[in-house]
Amino acid sequence: MTDPATPGPAGIADVRPAGSDSDVAGLGRGKASAFVTPALLLIAAFLVFPALWLLWIGLTDLTVSGRTSVDVSFVGLDNYANALDDPLFRNSLWITLLFVFGSAVIGQNFLGFTLAWSLRDAARWLRAVVESLVLLAWILPSSVVAVLWIAMLDRDAGTINQLLDNPGYAWMIRHPLAVIIVFNIWRGTAFSMLLYSAALSTVPPSHLETARLAGASGPQTLRDVVFPHVRAHVLTNTLLISLWTFNDFTPYLLTRGEPNHGSETLPIFLYRQGIDDGALGYGAAASVLMLLINLVLALFYLRLLRRRPK
Repeated sequence: MTDPATPGPAGIADVRPAGSDSDVAGLGRGKASAFVTPALLLIAAFLVFPALWLLWIGLTDLTVSGRTSVDVSFVGLDNYANALDDPLFRNSLWITLLFVFGSAVIGQNFLGFTLAWSLRDAARWLRAVVESLVLLAWILPSSVVAVLWIAMLDRDAGTINQLLDNPGYAWMIRHPLAVIIVFNIWRGTAFSMLLYSAALSTVPPSHLETARLAGASGPQTLRDVVFPHVRAHVLTNTLLISLWTFNDFTPYLLTRGEPNHGSETLPIFLYRQGIDDGALGYGAAASVLMLLINLVLALFYLRLLRRRPK
């Protein structure tokens, strides 16, 4: 029975000051604005302004040197049309998609999950050694890793050619795309391994034991027991590593996009257009197109992530 001296929920709502629902912290509008304003200014200075400046440059013929570096003209969407009609831009987009699919979607996903699954029941010392080696490749600076791989693949004194007794074979010239794909798998698998290790720990052991007693094979256990539990982790991991790989500039340190643009991913193409050739307007337009492609990839994965499994 309710005490008549104690106000009910409706009474409590009646005695709240006006606007209390939107002022949970009780700071008031002025103090709350003072706390938020520095962060908003930083976001505007380092994110919003550069983005708007990039959009503006993409609509001009701005270059690093020459007449158009000082006498800038508005060209509208010409830079975007030229980029979409540029065979080198389309080639770099295709190379980038192959690079992302081969090294991230397939390579890092498969190797990361395989390592996490295999190390579940491994001895503690073995697990520590393998995880340390995989993490070491991830945390080393890109320049150091690139030097190591160049030394390993050197045509004259490289480790691979020494082991295969095949001196003079130029791996980075004959197979440039395969080299950067394997390089990215080797370098970036650590994140997938760590994420899948955490995801597999959420699979109830009783479910795995039930599948074993029911005589389920390994692939059946993965498909019917493990994957439903880690589906969201798979999609999240694939989304992150796809975007990271799409924007990765590290392959430039290995092959510089050569030979004959055979390993020129979009970040390398943008660098060459904007920095080497000095075409800032054209490079900015191509950067916006790259951003839109990233957005499409992200929306595709998010749509899959929100779809409920049947």
